[in-house]
Amino acid sequence: MISQDNKAALRNPWVWAVIALIVVVLAVNITFIMYSANSSRSALVEQDYKTKDRKANEELLKELREQQSLAWQTSIKKPKSLVMNTPTSYEISVVDRDGKPVSGAMDVEAYRAADASKDFSTAFKEVSPGNYQGYINFPLKGYWELRIHLKRGEDEFRVTTDRFMVAEKAE
Repeated sequence: MISQDNKAALRNPWVWAVIALIVVVLAVNITFIMYSANSSRSALVEQDYKTKDRKANEELLKELREQQSLAWQTSIKKPKSLVMNTPTSYEISVVDRDGKPVSGAMDVEAYRAADASKDFSTAFKEVSPGNYQGYINFPLKGYWELRIHLKRGEDEFRVTTDRFMVAEKAE
């Protein structure tokens, strides 16, 4: 007879099989979510997404053509480890398609996925033709991206780094 007072159900292997199935499904889902969150390129929402969405395709294609016509290339000297609240030196070099240094005004924006209020921008100083240096102090741990903006006269160049991790403490 089946009743709520009958404790024999917990001795039944089918009950344990159903419980095990639920645990396995939950474990697979959690593993998938963690893998997706840590391995894919970030699709961060920008603050001015509404205005950017309104741009016509022609404007976007024009900007893309301008970037490609400049053909400037950047190289970034990255630190080995990044720790929050520790000023970190970055060195960025920019050359044109002929390998000649590009001089101008550089601004680097630190962009964070989780908290837009902590995004910030800093100007880099040109230490020699085409070589820029600046210090970045990340206020929070987590994933960040750098967006580099360089302006020389009417020419404007933008590039975004890959996502990287800032640790809470030095390892």
